[in-house]
Amino acid sequence: MNRRYTKSDLEEIVATQLENLNAMHDLLSIMKHQNQLLEKANKKLKDEVSDFKQKMYPKL
Repeated sequence: MNRRYTKSDLEEIVATQLENLNAMHDLLSIMKHQNQLLEKANKKLKDEVSDFKQKMYPKL
């Protein structure tokens, strides 16, 4: 059974796809920002652990 799409149907499909692409772009931007925050927090934590280890086990 072949369905015939009207111009209006196709415009609605394209508009919906564009909305979905924009939503995915927004989500990717949020994820990129979250990753940047995680990288910054991980670096800070790594530095703090390193400093703590040096205080606990000073090099002789």
